Amino acid sequence: MNRQPSKRGFSAAAIGTVAIAICCFTSILVVTLGTVGLSALTPYLDYVLWPVLVLLLLVTILAYRKWKHYS
Repeated sequence: MNRQPSKRGFSAAAIGTVAIAICCFTSILVVTLGTVGLSALTPYLDYVLWPVLVLLLLVTILAYRKWKHYS
């Protein structure tokens, strides 16, 4: 059975990429961690957020290419 990809997968990947980019480039995550008492974790955020951003960008590009290929 050959299933065509929907636009929903591409949209989910794009929304995830934007959400992680907002956390990377603004202080929203730092303020949130400080509010809940986890501000000691802020120096380690770059070790998690940058790889996740790259991974989500790749997923978004692949989802877009797959969606466009079947459209």
